Amino acid sequence: MKRRNFFRFLKGSLILLLVLQLTGCWSSKEIEELGLVAGTALDLEKKADLSEEIEGQEERYPNRVMITITNQLITSQTTDTGKKTGAPQQKSYKNVSETGDSILPILRKMILKIDKRAFAQHSKVIVIGEDLARTLNLQQILDFFLREQEMRLSGLILFAKDNAKKTLESQETTVIPAFHLFQITKSQERTTKILPSLTLAKVMGKLHSGSSFLVQTVVSENGEVKFAGAAVIKGKTKKLLGFLNEKELEGIVWLTGKGKGGVVKSFDKETSQPIIYEIKSMKSKIQPRVVNNNISFDVEINSEGSIAEHWVPSGKPFENKFLKKAEKTTEKEVERLVKHILVKTQQNYQVDVAGFGNRLRIEYPRVWEKVKKDWDHTFSKIPIKYNVNLTVKDYGTSGSN
Repeated sequence: MKRRNFFRFLKGSLILLLVLQLTGCWSSKEIEELGLVAGTALDLEKKADLSEEIEGQEERYPNRVMITITNQLITSQTTDTGKKTGAPQQKSYKNVSETGDSILPILRKMILKIDKRAFAQHSKVIVIGEDLARTLNLQQILDFFLREQEMRLSGLILFAKDNAKKTLESQETTVIPAFHLFQITKSQERTTKILPSLTLAKVMGKLHSGSSFLVQTVVSENGEVKFAGAAVIKGKTKKLLGFLNEKELEGIVWLTGKGKGGVVKSFDKETSQPIIYEIKSMKSKIQPRVVNNNISFDVEINSEGSIAEHWVPSGKPFENKFLKKAEKTTEKEVERLVKHILVKTQQNYQVDVAGFGNRLRIEYPRVWEKVKKDWDHTFSKIPIKYNVNLTVKDYGTSGSN
C-alpha cells in the first residue's frame, strides 16, 4: 500500500513539473512590446531657460544642472527579414532625447515619445559627454544606472570629447552605432591605443576605491566615430580632469604592461627611414622601494615581437647587426613614450592612473596607510626609474635579399 502511494506521489509531482514548464516564465516580456535600448548618451544641457520647463513643480530651480539623455532604440528595420521593393531604406536605430535635472524623470518623459516600453538589459554602452563629466562627478552621473535592476553591469563606459549624443549617430543606415562602439573594443588585442574594456561593474569598484583612473575616449569627426585617447578621472573629485592623446595612452599601456598587441613605429637614425616593430607579448613589473620612509619605484618593461616592416635600404632582416639596431631604436621610442606619460601624469595632472599606489599597497601596506589619503599629490613627487627590453623573436617571411 505504501509503495502504491509513493508511485502516486511521484506521478503527481512529475505532472506538476510539466504543467509549470508549459506556463512559461511569469516575468517574460514579449519582444514585440519592447523598445530595446542599444546604448545611452548623457550630455550637459547648456540652454539656461530649460530650468523653467520642468513640469509639475511650482517652484523653479534656475541653478540646477540640466542633463540631456539620448537613448538609442533598435528599430523593426533591424529585425525585419523582408523589405518592400523600392522602399527607401530606413536607419536600423532611432535616437530619442529628453532633458531634465535627474535621470529617472527624464527617462519617464521619453514614454510620451515612444510607443514601446524601453528595455535596457541589452544595452551595450553608456557615453558621457565632456561638459557633464566636468560639472558632475561620476558617482552622481551613474548612480541611477548602478541601482537600476534592468541595466547589465557588463555595459561599457565611454567618455566623449565634446558631445556624447553625436557618437550615437551614423551615416550608414544598417549600422547601430552603440553596437559599433562595443565592437571596436575587441580590437584591443591588435593595438596599444585602446584600453581594456571598462564596464559599469568595474567603474563601481574604482569609484569606491577613491583612486584615479582612465576611461576610453570616443570622438565624432565628419560623421565618423573613432576611439581617440583616454579621459583622466581624478579619484578625490570623481570628475573629469583632462584627456590623454593616443600617444600618451600608448605610454600608459607600456607602463602597465596591459597591451596584447600593436605596433611601435621608430626611425633609423642614419637614414630617417621607419622601422615597424609588431608586439607579440608585453609585460611590465612595477616594483616599489621604501628606504627611510622615502618611496621610489622601478619599472621593468619586457616585450617580444617581430620586425613587421622596415624601409632601411641596407637593413637585412636576418642580419644580427640590423636586428640589434632595430631593437635599440624601438626601445628608445618606447622609453620616450613612457617618459612623456610620466611627465604628464606626475607633473601636469598629478594623478596616479597606472596603478603605482596599488603596488605599494600590496607590498608595503603600513606605508600605504600613511600616504593613501593624499596619494595623488604624494605620487607627483616620487622618483620613478624604468628600463625597457625588447627582443625580436620573429623575422617574418621575407628573405635576406
